[in-house]
Formats: sequence, C-alpha cells, structure tokens
Amino acid sequence: MICVDEFGPMELRPIGGRSWRRRGKPERFRATYTRPHGVRHYLAALDLKTNELWGQVRRRKRRREFLAFLRALRRRWPEGRLWLVLDNFSPHLGEEVRRWCRQSNVRLCFLPTNASWLNRIECQFTPLRKAVLTCCDYGSHVEQSRALHRWVRWRNRKKSIPLSKKGH
Repeated sequence: MICVDEFGPMELRPIGGRSWRRRGKPERFRATYTRPHGVRHYLAALDLKTNELWGQVRRRKRRREFLAFLRALRRRWPEGRLWLVLDNFSPHLGEEVRRWCRQSNVRLCFLPTNASWLNRIECQFTPLRKAVLTCCDYGSHVEQSRALHRWVRWRNRKKSIPLSKKGH
C-alpha cells in the first residue's frame, strides 16, 4: 500500500524563519517580484509497510508527469498488486491513467473529496518544508532538489517520523 501526493509549488525565493541570530537590524531578502525560473513540484510516495518516502521533482504536475511517476513506482515495486491511496486531483482521474493501472495491476484508492488530510503522506510534508525550504534561499532548482533528496535519504535512514505510536 503506497500513499501518493504532490508537494509544491516550490519556488526559488528566500523563505524566512526562526534562527539564532544577533538582535538588531534584520537581514533583508532580495526582491522576488518575478519568477523567471518557474516552480517545481515533488511527486511523492510513502510506502506504508517500510515507512519509506520516495519521489521525483518535476516542472509540472499534469497527467503526463503523473503517469510517468506511476511507471516509476511500478518499476520500484514490480511484484504483486500495488495499492495507491491518493486524492481526487484531476491528473489522477483520466482514462489513460485508469487504463494503464488496469494493465499494470495497480489499484487506485481515492480519498473522499475535501479529505486529503486522510492521506498518510500529508504529515510528511510539514517536516520536509521546515527542513528543506524554511530559512533557505537556493540559487537554482537543481540545488533545491538536491537538498530535498538529501533530506529524504536522511529521513529514510532515521525513520524519524513515525506513522503511528505503538499501543494506539
């Protein structure tokens, strides 16, 4: 059983936050009136059995990118039936996606409308945002993507974010 969702958009702009700094005049952020570099999206999957997070950074999150992400998931977990828990975002609902899922032994389990908080992957995005995007000003999307993947590798080694507490 795999929980799937999209995180983003991630922009190249300075994002403030709390830090241990000297008191006084705050450091000024550069102006970000335009977004010449665009945005990126993190298509993510959480394996409920191993509590392992995995994903890909993409320029867009259309049906084409989602279908490519599903193919990558199938290559990552090639054996048996794959159950995917996901929301009702329009790229998830296309006939092309459903056809591919039928052919590839993938079952889509849609959450009720306005209940995406039921998806277990949602609670992984807050620590990701705090660790990777807060108090940062990346120079390129490549640098931002490397930081994101570095944090995901660290998180998967530590298994620091439990899915549930034992005994509950």
